[in-house]
Amino acid sequence: MNAPHIRPELFTWEFATDPYPAYAWLREHSPVHRSTLPSGVEAWLVTRYADAKQALADQRLSKNPVHHSEDAHGKAKTGIPGERSANLMTHLLNIDPPDHTRLRRLVSKAFTPRRVAEFAPRVQELTDHLIDQFAPKGSADLIHEFAFPLPIYAICDLLGVPREDQDDFRDWAGMMIRHGGGPRGGVARSVKKMRGYLAELIHRKREALPATPDPGEDLISGLIRASDHGEHLTENEAAAMCFVLLFAGFETTINLIGNGTYALLRNPKQRAQLQQSIERGEHELLDTGIEELLRYDGPVELATWRYATEPLEIGGQRIASGDPVLVVLAAADRDPARFSEPDTLDLSRRDNQHLGYGHGIHYCLGAPLARLEGRTALATLLRRLPDLRLAADPADLRWRGGLIMRGLRNLPVGFTAVRP
Repeated sequence: MNAPHIRPELFTWEFATDPYPAYAWLREHSPVHRSTLPSGVEAWLVTRYADAKQALADQRLSKNPVHHSEDAHGKAKTGIPGERSANLMTHLLNIDPPDHTRLRRLVSKAFTPRRVAEFAPRVQELTDHLIDQFAPKGSADLIHEFAFPLPIYAICDLLGVPREDQDDFRDWAGMMIRHGGGPRGGVARSVKKMRGYLAELIHRKREALPATPDPGEDLISGLIRASDHGEHLTENEAAAMCFVLLFAGFETTINLIGNGTYALLRNPKQRAQLQQSIERGEHELLDTGIEELLRYDGPVELATWRYATEPLEIGGQRIASGDPVLVVLAAADRDPARFSEPDTLDLSRRDNQHLGYGHGIHYCLGAPLARLEGRTALATLLRRLPDLRLAADPADLRWRGGLIMRGLRNLPVGFTAVRP
């Protein structure tokens, strides 16, 4: 740990590689810490588990950027890149009750346990198809060839994006997750293209909507049907909802698969136990293991933006009205006051009420689907490629820039080549 009088530097490339020592310092010495972010915006970072859980459920912390005390220029530096210019702000990550309650109720039907269970064969089919593409080579970049396309195609299927259009979504999504690594303005252009496509798709589906829904009706058709039957869902709200489901639904799962596989490769004893359990056809260690991977090095480093609607106190620190607050999930989930041996990966950990998917009314709606995809991806990888190994020096791996998400840019692996 850093010396008590030396505050660690945040948001550097070195910090991105391993932020956990810096977060440990903040938990101990400045648990609610005012920081200047790379964008120039100042925000409070909440790092202890108890404070984080309180903040995530505190209704005085609004999700609506209108409460940010900054001027219009400062407000534009928060939120999902490109969403403001593409008029995609009206979605679950940016609104409060009662609108949040109304929109969440409409879309939650797509993520019931029954609906997710019905989707499991398609996730398995996608997983096997992607592994079939690289299994004969004996090597792969698991991010670009596996972790990235799997959730893209899955969420496109769920939304009802035609198969022939899904590669376009893959291209736009790829630009969105580069976080500054692509051409200047590329993210905004991709978001606008996605916005235009969604508006057109919603229009086409409304024109062709059957009188009665099919049992497995896609999510966009379901939103249109609800809108046309008195739920008052505007076309802009529907487009914004589809956009955020795609954005939140694919990047979190990319990182769950990528970070999770990397953690297993760096912890061979834990990986061997999981592999043996899967070979025996057991599911218990896989289930607890997914939760532990979400806690240990989860896909979402910081919860999305919140803004104080009135003066309040978190962890003994006074927060002014209009101040942005960012709950550091990665720090909270390694708080030794809540988790024993928090820096140790323990796939059999039982007492694991992590905050990887949030807490309170903004708890991640797609968490059941992400868990299904994560379990399916990891179990199938370990079963089909039993000698999977890291094919790069960990020091050479790079993590994507960006404030909210935590994920690898690439994950080179090797294995014994196998025919599909």
